[in-house]
Amino acid sequence: MNKKRIFVTVFFLYPVLMLAVCNLLYGTEITVPPDPFPLKIPVFSPDGTIEFHVLSDQGRLSYWISMRNDPVVEKSPLGITLNGTDLGNGVLLGKALTEQVNRTYPWRGKHAVATDLYTAVRVPITHNASGTEYFLEVRVYNDGVAFRYVVPGEGIRKVSGEGTGIKIPAGSTVWYHGIVGMHYEEKHKEKDILQIEAGEWAGPPMTVKLPGKSGYMAVTESGVIKSSGDNFPGMALEADGKRGFQVRLGHEHPENYPYVLRYGKEDHKRLTAPPTFTGSIEGPWRVILIGRDLNTLFNADIVHNVAPKPDPGLFPKGFDEEWLAPGRAVWGYLTDEPRTLEGMKNLSGLAGELGFEYHTVEGHWRRWSLQEEKDFVAYSNNLGVKVIYWEHSKNLRDPKARSDFFKHLHEVGVSGAKIDFLDHEAKEVIDLYAACLKEAAQYKLILNFHGANKPAGEARTWPNEMTREGVFGMEFRGPWATHNTTIPFTRLLAGHVDYTPVVFGERRAETSEAHQLASAAILQAPMLNFAEHPQNLLAHKAVEYIRQIPTTWDETIVLPGSEIGKLAAFARRKGDRWFIAVMNGEKGNTIKMDLSFLKNEKDYDMMMIRDKKPEEARVVLVRNRQLFGGGKGVAIDRAKVNRRESLWIDLIPGGGFVAVISE
Repeated sequence: MNKKRIFVTVFFLYPVLMLAVCNLLYGTEITVPPDPFPLKIPVFSPDGTIEFHVLSDQGRLSYWISMRNDPVVEKSPLGITLNGTDLGNGVLLGKALTEQVNRTYPWRGKHAVATDLYTAVRVPITHNASGTEYFLEVRVYNDGVAFRYVVPGEGIRKVSGEGTGIKIPAGSTVWYHGIVGMHYEEKHKEKDILQIEAGEWAGPPMTVKLPGKSGYMAVTESGVIKSSGDNFPGMALEADGKRGFQVRLGHEHPENYPYVLRYGKEDHKRLTAPPTFTGSIEGPWRVILIGRDLNTLFNADIVHNVAPKPDPGLFPKGFDEEWLAPGRAVWGYLTDEPRTLEGMKNLSGLAGELGFEYHTVEGHWRRWSLQEEKDFVAYSNNLGVKVIYWEHSKNLRDPKARSDFFKHLHEVGVSGAKIDFLDHEAKEVIDLYAACLKEAAQYKLILNFHGANKPAGEARTWPNEMTREGVFGMEFRGPWATHNTTIPFTRLLAGHVDYTPVVFGERRAETSEAHQLASAAILQAPMLNFAEHPQNLLAHKAVEYIRQIPTTWDETIVLPGSEIGKLAAFARRKGDRWFIAVMNGEKGNTIKMDLSFLKNEKDYDMMMIRDKKPEEARVVLVRNRQLFGGGKGVAIDRAKVNRRESLWIDLIPGGGFVAVISE
């Protein structure tokens, strides 16, 4: 043994030896205080900034998370309840297996390439009383954490609940919406964590601004739909009034959940029965996104990283399948266009003039004859406009009716369906999502889910899911300014959203036309349904921008100055063009926007869409300080800019700004 080893050994044994000597000499019984976390397994992100610790504290399976030593989630319980037994209580941890993963893959949405870089740990766990052996799988990323429970076994088993909790640090601010009024179609509340009372519900994603300058975190889930095996109920969160939230599965939702109002108590009673599983149980991933700033939080890929990969038999080219083409859609629901065959032909014609790729038709298509359907679809397709049909989910519960519906769409030439009123996260409803996605893919049909819960990675597993609602969107009434500047940093963290942006009439409430135009670039979905009548889009001053707005992006930057509920400022790139989009909240604001994200040292052409100043004064463009203001209607200006310059933008309450920058 060398000298260093002798020193280390003596150093650590010294306290124990001294205690033993004291006990022998004086007969005094001296005890060593127990380690507060006697069995602890740490997991670190690849860059070392995020720590996830799983521990058995007096037999209770728990965890905590920190970022740069600042608490993100304080010590909280883990576990799953199987056949009435809480498998998180009275456990022994085994030897964990660790690996490092670093890969990328094509993506469709906030950016074109997803990064999947993480440290993975698989922790064996034994429940002492029952002898049940299972695993906690953990992935720690540079921008968050994901974990799930995997319980091997055979036969039919019942999952009655989950023991996962999330304890938020004191001093945090939380943005969340309820689920007992309009499911996932409620506005967000902003509260200090201490103001949230026991029994309040939150529909994920729930976003948290941590104390001081610690950063942000958001809680959601992924992988409720499986590539094989049983699907899982969706997750909501229930507050305990002590800074904690408890994971609740779909069947645990409260009695005044909207499903009972829409379908009746018998359906609700059936859906509240604990779900059963056959064979091994693979739970969904509990996802906690973490970042020092909103840009990191928004660009995190974890939700789709942990979702199952797409079936290569159905999607051999992934997102590049021709029938999965993204695009913009006209939608007559909020317009005064007659709900007739001729009215829908008019909308398809206007979509063609705009260069839009889709037309979403509500349920009045069922009043047409088969020949009228075929004629309408052929007319639209000849204009380069694909047709989407609306359908109520209750008509698709029966397997034969569901198969007949998708077969009909295929035979008529319709390109996809908008399926509405799912309104629950019980396993039975999640199974319906999965069945619709699979059968639609077999007929090469795209889907849009309405009356839906939040996305949970389905867009990766099933690329034919082009959008879903799960949001308080434009079909409701304002005010909008605070809401629209909140949902980019809450709801959009889970994935694409069918908010149906852009209206110019009174429905836009206190927001300006520039704000509405900016919403189309921020509130994203591969299939983007516009709420405004397409004739008004064609007649608008900003039609040049409307014609070219992308629905998927190569790169997204959340710009400094963005603040939840107050300002959403984005720079997004598609090819060699940059789109700047700003939505302002309820208070007037002047922001300085650095253009250093432009790659090349040269002048670019910039088209700007701004709110007119009330006095409609001429705007003077000054190099390095360019002021644009707000008012009624929009004005369009053009200028040359380069990456060394900044824009100074005056924003009215509820105002907005859009710019397109090209070489």
